[in-house]
Amino acid sequence: MREIFAGLPWWVKWIAVPVIALVVFGGLIASVVGFLIGLLFKLLIFVALVGGLIYIVRKFMSSSTSRSDW
Repeated sequence: MREIFAGLPWWVKWIAVPVIALVVFGGLIASVVGFLIGLLFKLLIFVALVGGLIYIVRKFMSSSTSRSDW
């Protein structure tokens, strides 16, 4: 493989080959990136909801214990 690329100009190695790879695998790359971004978004929503639930439960528990002190 190195012998094949050794005789080619720099623009073929650094411009033409990556462009061809993007054209051929562009849909696959876009779907993988979209899946990862969607997964990250769902993970952030999950963390926010769990954090909100923990905050609400702690606030409710602290207010119920302070009422029983009366």
